[in-house]
Amino acid sequence: MESSEHTDVLIIGAGQSGLALGYHLQRQGRQVLLVDRNQRVGDSWRARWDSLKLYSPANRDGLPGMPFPAGKTSYPTKDAMADYLEAYAERFELPVRLATAVDALTQEDGRFVADTGDSRIEAETVVVASGVFEKPQVPGFADELSPTITQLHSSAYRNLSQLQDGPVLVVGASHSGADIAYEAASRHQVVLSGRDTGQLPASVETRRGRMLFRGLFFAGTHLLTVDMPLGRKMRPHIRHGGAPLLRFRHSDLRRAGVERVLDRTTGVEDGLPVLDGGRVLDVRNVVWCTGFRPDFSWIELPLEIGEDGYPVQYRGASTTPGLYFLGLPFLHSFASMLIGGAGRDAERVAEQIVTAPKSPRFLVWNGAIDAVEADAR
Repeated sequence: MESSEHTDVLIIGAGQSGLALGYHLQRQGRQVLLVDRNQRVGDSWRARWDSLKLYSPANRDGLPGMPFPAGKTSYPTKDAMADYLEAYAERFELPVRLATAVDALTQEDGRFVADTGDSRIEAETVVVASGVFEKPQVPGFADELSPTITQLHSSAYRNLSQLQDGPVLVVGASHSGADIAYEAASRHQVVLSGRDTGQLPASVETRRGRMLFRGLFFAGTHLLTVDMPLGRKMRPHIRHGGAPLLRFRHSDLRRAGVERVLDRTTGVEDGLPVLDGGRVLDVRNVVWCTGFRPDFSWIELPLEIGEDGYPVQYRGASTTPGLYFLGLPFLHSFASMLIGGAGRDAERVAEQIVTAPKSPRFLVWNGAIDAVEADAR
């Protein structure tokens, strides 16, 4: 039989955003449950390509209450970040339930109901902090490429051992595309296709780059926000077009031997990829660094979705009372996409939840969680 339980706040997703929110809410005395589909906290980072490092230095990568345990100007690897998140959950004894995927979110009698397959979790408040990196986006014509060509989306790419001998086309020239193209150029002829998203004047791993990053972080927190005209103008470009290059810049790619073309990859001819200028690329590998598409179809209740495919929200609060979001690209600012920005967003969402009007129900803990109707008198 399907089991049932109740909690005050259900947080779907135990990545950096969900954990930071859990920290703030527990400090406010709120009853919280975090659920995550992965087997371990941090697995969403462990699943990324082997050489990935964060774009922000360690002094910007800590969550509330626990600095990142590394030199402040070092750049943590993705596995170090995963282990940090796991240690964070353990240190603050956050109630994380792993290997628990939410198949559907509905409402019954004024409460949210999360269906996890073999159980249902009722909650007064729900925060969706599962991110948007679940539905890889690949153009429809990818199926027309020759079966002799190895195709990988960046979400499935781990290292060069997955590529066969011969030239590589990397499609999409933002962060992941530049990183993977640079790595692939050590063994392959590489073409990097896609529009120019700009670049930081110096690599983030240089002294000048670190100074520039501090300025970018400040601007990304205070100026490039949805409250400012420039931020509102930039958000759709950031969400769908990629951010400026931070680590491997144009000059780095040239020195590595990457052929950078601004033409987009738009079709297939005789089984080979074609650029929009008509050039046919005779390659043996294609890595799609074309991002992800948001998918909120599992939220089976009235939810206002904007033209960009993301929920309409302000500082995480959706137009559906009691339903919040965290971990969205440019949730409120450019810095929302950075670890430090995720912690800031989580603090703001926690403030809104704590100050929200009380439900006519209240929850008590007595070894199990029981919902008790408040006296209506």
